[in-house]
Amino acid sequence: MEKLIITAALTGAEVTREQQPALPVMPDEIAAAAEACVRAGASIVHLHARRPDGTPTQDKAVYREIIAAIRARCDVIIQVSTGGAVGMTPAERLAPVTLAPEMATLSMGSVNFGSDVFLNHPADMTVFARTMREHGVKPELEIFDSGMLTTAERWIKQGLLDPAVHVDLVLGVPGAMAATPESLMFLRAQLPAGATWTVAGIGPAQLPLGAMAILLGGHVRVGFEDNIFFRKGELAVSNAQLVARIARISHEMERPVATPDEARAILGLARRLNH
Repeated sequence: MEKLIITAALTGAEVTREQQPALPVMPDEIAAAAEACVRAGASIVHLHARRPDGTPTQDKAVYREIIAAIRARCDVIIQVSTGGAVGMTPAERLAPVTLAPEMATLSMGSVNFGSDVFLNHPADMTVFARTMREHGVKPELEIFDSGMLTTAERWIKQGLLDPAVHVDLVLGVPGAMAATPESLMFLRAQLPAGATWTVAGIGPAQLPLGAMAILLGGHVRVGFEDNIFFRKGELAVSNAQLVARIARISHEMERPVATPDEARAILGLARRLNH
């Protein structure tokens, strides 16, 4: 199997400091968390931005500050979120892509999200895909349900997506597919030919589904955006603690962890200069 790519989803749009006191919010905090995660074995950092009061923002200037702070500390693949937060406009969500990071998320459909709806109109998602291509940004396709993989196949055939797609299987969001081994195996069987894939298990599913992905040849996303606990009833002390555990499990299974440059080779990425 190819080396394991670990993605660290550091902050997200919804977790608060009240829930997780170690949550990185300010650009320098996010950069320090990114550096620690790289040392622990991560090769991708998935970024959301916050205002000083902790509320989510897609302000391009804030993302630029975060990216610059990370680049000053370490080499890692930068992946910006275009999910933003529920209720943001498509234009707001798309703004960080124009900074030309190496990667950005691309949600492949709408989904119930707890008591909210994460709305992704096909026309808007088409604009997102084209904008990413225009700026040389590799999309990571966010898959919350099986029909979204069908959409991905259709877009590949239409030329909206390059055939060598990278997919993130997000399991356990209330309203979407359950975080079960059966869900993961079903989605894995539906992947487009030649796709690379990551699994993001929400909450307590992060560890068991991550271990499954290691065995099955996939990749793993961990971090406070998806899970704030190290074990039941015990808050994680940092994002890096969650990264280190997955790296440790992968090493025990004799599957080495990819460096950022090795991850770039697996994903077909060219290194980005600072912006």
